[in-house]
Amino acid sequence: MELRALRYFIEVVRQRSFTVAAGQLFVTQPTISKMVKALEDEIGSPLLLRDGRQMVLTDAGRIVFQRGQDVLAAHAQLQKELDDLGTLGRGQLTIGIPPMGGALFTPAIAAFRQRYPKVEMKLIEQGSRAVEAALIDGELELGGVLLPVDPDAVDTLPMTRQRLWLVARTGSRWDGVQQVPLADLANEPFVFYGESLALNDIVLQACRSAGFAPTVVSRSEHWDFMVALVLAGVGIALLPAPYCRRLDAEQFTCRPVVEPEILWEIAIGWRRDGYLSHAARAWLDVARETLRGQSGDDFMHAPALGIVMSGAAAVPAGKSGAHE
Repeated sequence: MELRALRYFIEVVRQRSFTVAAGQLFVTQPTISKMVKALEDEIGSPLLLRDGRQMVLTDAGRIVFQRGQDVLAAHAQLQKELDDLGTLGRGQLTIGIPPMGGALFTPAIAAFRQRYPKVEMKLIEQGSRAVEAALIDGELELGGVLLPVDPDAVDTLPMTRQRLWLVARTGSRWDGVQQVPLADLANEPFVFYGESLALNDIVLQACRSAGFAPTVVSRSEHWDFMVALVLAGVGIALLPAPYCRRLDAEQFTCRPVVEPEILWEIAIGWRRDGYLSHAARAWLDVARETLRGQSGDDFMHAPALGIVMSGAAAVPAGKSGAHE
């Protein structure tokens, strides 16, 4: 059923005149008559009967008039919503965020929310492995991933590239050094990442390349809990530089690890050759703006931020998360 014919028919009924309806629709009267006749032929039943100067709706005409108005209203609403998508007047965007990298996303989240308040954002905390799998499977449009990823399946926008640092209690043998060769940690007990996290594999591989297998005494998916365990004397930990810079220097010794350097590289990923919605493309634009100047070991360096430890409990200056 052609929407134009339906629209012409409804206007004729409303105006009770082919001539007036033609004027309202800015078409000729023969055009109106032709479209209404085509609609009747398609339905297989007359819709209008002329009784002198009056027009009478048939039973079929009443149904088409009543339901046709609903159809046109639904079509108008559909068009409005599609137009809103183009201007981001509405929409939905789901982003996978690795909790340890959550602070990287915060400025972009805030800027996007302010710029596009009617777009519903759903933030799902997942490790980067799970995010990468969800991107490839089409379950997520965008997500934070730990590099490297499969370049044939995922495109990326780099967010930050950080070194891992040693975290130990103040008073350790590393207080007076500027950096720590990874091999020097061979005999130390490690507070390690959860086995399901990509950082776990990255650190393990680095240790192997330095000639040892780390002694893992505890695992956690939360960086602040890892720090609490370090302060309690359970072991040492390796954390990205930005988180080390947030610790109380009177309680912790943090030094960059070298030979080899271990890198924590976070990027925004999306499925290569996949469809990106208007909202997703807008998010990437906002992210590019907010990411300027955020790469390198100075990212998140703010002396006023600190974590003061009391006993074995961490009291963060701001809420912290922690997968990878």
